[in-house]
Amino acid sequence: MVSFFEHIPSAWRTAILVSGLVLLWIIEGVAPRFRFGTSRYRHAGTNLFFTLTTVIVNTGLAFLIVKASRWTGETHFGALYLVPLPLWLHTILALLMLDFIGAWAIHWAQHKTAWLWQFHKIHHIDTQIDATTALRHHPVESLWRVIALFVAIITMGVPFWMVMFYQSLSAFLSQFNHANIHLPQWLDNALSWVIVSPDMHKVHHSRYQPETDANYANIFSIWDRLFGTFVKVPDTLALKYGLDEYQDARYQEVGTLLKVPWEHAATVKENVSS
Repeated sequence: MVSFFEHIPSAWRTAILVSGLVLLWIIEGVAPRFRFGTSRYRHAGTNLFFTLTTVIVNTGLAFLIVKASRWTGETHFGALYLVPLPLWLHTILALLMLDFIGAWAIHWAQHKTAWLWQFHKIHHIDTQIDATTALRHHPVESLWRVIALFVAIITMGVPFWMVMFYQSLSAFLSQFNHANIHLPQWLDNALSWVIVSPDMHKVHHSRYQPETDANYANIFSIWDRLFGTFVKVPDTLALKYGLDEYQDARYQEVGTLLKVPWEHAATVKENVSS
């Protein structure tokens, strides 16, 4: 596994992302959790546009991630190198810390910091949560996520192959927990003790704010349980997705979504001027 992820070609990483998405897309079509009223294809087209912008941002900043992970691996810099660890333990702790700093913590900050929320809410405006929603992030948000991952790599000490393993795992599990699928309740409950299950993450996309501000985790559910942000609802079929002030159909269009963060800034400026 070390050798595979140390030398993984870009084509393989793309194949992992695409194959997971296609598999979940097929399952959603055969046995969806919810039946939405609008076209799956138009919805997917909007979200895939944001996938493209994320790829552009990530590719443009890939040198930061590569340089940081190569450097920590060569110099043994970072918290996980302070004491000798067997490879399996270093790997598990690295995955946990990348998930905590590079996903949970920055996600929590985006909900708690007003100007970060203006960009993150594009993800929450989606009213049809499915596997493609995992890919729906404003380009500015993508930038902050790369920076958070960079910080995690440098502070913890995560070599290149572990970062590649984490990113592959993170991409698939993010698609999985957003997927419009229904697992048997016992299985979903069992999974949610270790990883983020579909029903667990559906709560995070609820229109009801106390539920929106919960279940921030991406891979490991331990972070929400540890920090008291884990919320379980009796019936996720009763959830309403999206944000109250963005229910208009135009907010599902690419052009409008790109401008959403600046709509808020313009409104604040107008209110101050008046």
